[in-house]
Amino acid sequence: MIQMHSLLLIFVCFSTNKTIERYQKRQKDIHGISSKGEDMQDDVKEDAHSLAKKIESLEDSKRKLLGHGLEPCPIDDLLLLEKQLERSLSRIRARKNQVFTEQIKKLKEEKRRLGEENANLREECGMRPRESTSTRQSDDERNMEVETELCIGPPERRCKLKP
Repeated sequence: MIQMHSLLLIFVCFSTNKTIERYQKRQKDIHGISSKGEDMQDDVKEDAHSLAKKIESLEDSKRKLLGHGLEPCPIDDLLLLEKQLERSLSRIRARKNQVFTEQIKKLKEEKRRLGEENANLREECGMRPRESTSTRQSDDERNMEVETELCIGPPERRCKLKP
């Protein structure tokens, strides 16, 4: 019985020591986690403050670009803002011209394709093909020259010219 009692005592002591060690280890882990959490919280607060400053700066810049709140700006800032706006406007115009050029190219291609399709349909229907645009223009130019009996000048002179 003594032997059993001593084994039980050894087991309880060993188990208790192990439990105490685990408890202490967990406490250290928890304390380490909480200090890491506090560090992370500090980092998040710092990031939030930094982002708030950036947002405020961007909003101020936007107001200035829109022409609001320029009264306190020194001449150097105004000149810099003007150059920035001119560069932006130049990029906008270049992009607009690029888009227009692309649209013109697409429209010319569409015109060519539709002309071919029209020619094919006329051929299928047995109709005479249309004259090209350049031929019509030269005909129109010839038709533009018209002879008239109009005379320029005072009325007396016109009467003398006609027999």
